[in-house]
Amino acid sequence: MAKIFSVHPDNPQTRRIEEIKSALSSGAVMLYPTDTVYAIGCDLNAKSAVERVRQIKQLANDKPLTFLCPSLSNVATYAFVSDTAYRIMKRLIPGTYTFLLPATKLVPRLVQSPKRKTTGIRVPDHPVCLALLAALENPIISTSAHLPPDDEPVRLDLEPRLSRVELFDRLDNLVDVIIDTGEETTYEVSTILDLTGDEPMITRRGLGWEAATNWV
Repeated sequence: MAKIFSVHPDNPQTRRIEEIKSALSSGAVMLYPTDTVYAIGCDLNAKSAVERVRQIKQLANDKPLTFLCPSLSNVATYAFVSDTAYRIMKRLIPGTYTFLLPATKLVPRLVQSPKRKTTGIRVPDHPVCLALLAALENPIISTSAHLPPDDEPVRLDLEPRLSRVELFDRLDNLVDVIIDTGEETTYEVSTILDLTGDEPMITRRGLGWEAATNWV
């Protein structure tokens, strides 16, 4: 059974953040709110926790995982950022965007795309996410927490529309930590921008995609 932490959505309590950070450092998997959907996550460098996230989401090892970074300068530690990519990202972060970028050696193989050697990175605009990133001092895995029905195959386009409480109940035995900010679940995903090639491309229209078109 997961431990539930009630955290203020705008002014996260330092003590609660420190407790969650300690759990993540010890390999915990958490359910937490972002500026898009509720997400399942863990410390990027906790291999066993990353493996558990994959199991929960039923993801094959060739499916890359997105992770959160606190700033553009931190992104450059984990990805090769071209001048063009830098200009685009500087305009759009923090916010509801996932950037596909060539991964550096600091990105675990279990997280990146094995064929393309790329990774998905977000800089969220959410106080709780940013507080956790500052406390942990490591990126945090972030994959949608909305799961398909137990008796149906994985189809992200057919995810059940669960309330926050229903989502908590469903994942209670799968994660170690649940962060409850009182915010209801949403199904508004991030916009994905592929910045790995010569020409940037929007590969998924999500929140804020209109603004992204000004820079792509």
